[in-house]
Amino acid sequence: MRAGSVAAVVVGTRPEAVKLAPVVVALRAQGLIIPVVVATGQQRDAVDEVLDVFGLATGTELAPVGQGRSVTELTSHLLHELDGALEGIRPDLVVVQGDTASVLAGALAGFLRGVPVAHVEAGLRTGDLAAPFPEEGNRRMVSQIAALHLAPTTGAVTNLRAAGVPDNRIVLTGNTVVDALQAARAATCKGAVPPQGGSHSGGAPRVLVTAHRRESWGEPIAQVGRAVARLADRHPDWEFVVACHMNPAVRATLDAVIPRRDNVTLGGPVGYAAFVRMLADAAVVLTDSGGIQEEAPVLGVPVLVTREITERPEAVACGAAQLVGTDPQAIVAAVEALLGGGSAHRPAVPHSPFGDGRAGERSAAACAWLLGLGPRPHDMPAPAALLHQNVPVTGLLRVPRQSAGDPADAFRTATGPTPS
Repeated sequence: MRAGSVAAVVVGTRPEAVKLAPVVVALRAQGLIIPVVVATGQQRDAVDEVLDVFGLATGTELAPVGQGRSVTELTSHLLHELDGALEGIRPDLVVVQGDTASVLAGALAGFLRGVPVAHVEAGLRTGDLAAPFPEEGNRRMVSQIAALHLAPTTGAVTNLRAAGVPDNRIVLTGNTVVDALQAARAATCKGAVPPQGGSHSGGAPRVLVTAHRRESWGEPIAQVGRAVARLADRHPDWEFVVACHMNPAVRATLDAVIPRRDNVTLGGPVGYAAFVRMLADAAVVLTDSGGIQEEAPVLGVPVLVTREITERPEAVACGAAQLVGTDPQAIVAAVEALLGGGSAHRPAVPHSPFGDGRAGERSAAACAWLLGLGPRPHDMPAPAALLHQNVPVTGLLRVPRQSAGDPADAFRTATGPTPS
């Protein structure tokens, strides 16, 4: 394989753009592989905004996805479009990140063309195909066809080994989200954020809330909204910022259960740099987002996870996050326990277990190694935040289900229209 090889870097959603930007930057700096960013259009405006923050741009843009597609229609559309894009690019490598429809379609398109696939953030698992849906299934399928697995944590490495992935195809890189946040805080890209422990408006603690997971649509998100409304009533001197997802179904649900209050801001999606500033200034974040479970510990912000199970147990194991589910009573109790009497100073959070800010560099080196252009990079050293923990981070962490119900309900709800 000659130098000057080409990597098609598939980007569909904002989190993918955030986590792949450090890889693209590192590939450019390395000079052995030419990265071509392929934007699938799954969240086009959000992706463009993130890439601009890092001084990047798309090299290839696919046909618009369109609104109201089911997961099946979306995945089929993306696979067809990506196949055509790869035919034109003729890459030596396809790079995907995470677990969305764009990731699955990108990995399949590369695999079916005989192009090796590198999977950034490989190995995350909940062990439950319904949570998150369809992301858990997407990750498992990609792990079967990827040629290179770039694992963010030692727990992810263990999961990959359990799935039969050989060690010579796994590199422990750390999570590239740490690279992205460090770049922002160091003002090496647009939108520098305030230092850890930024001031809260008027000295009041600020609670940041996000919700978007497909399996949470409907009543689970409504319950989170009711908890926010109850907290806002009980603590009129606290601030609550609800950053609504771009999906209109999520916004409509929250609008219906959170009446207008002076201490609640119910806004739309915000840009990456602005959101990082908002997160850095929060006293606590209430979220079902996987990425925020990683970002918040880096910024020293405690996380309450409104899900029953997480594929990122490291944050829970080291005390940076807590699983609370969607029961309003449990959420209210957890927030009040963290903030105590309403102090504006956030609770102490241990160091992040997700990396040292060199994941992009290791990922780029691993891609070169896969193509025969350089040596295998050293694995990331064990994070200090986990060195003395007795909690097995590879085990499944779950809060009790509120009711047994029909196991198929999550799938019926999740397979409705509108892209994730």
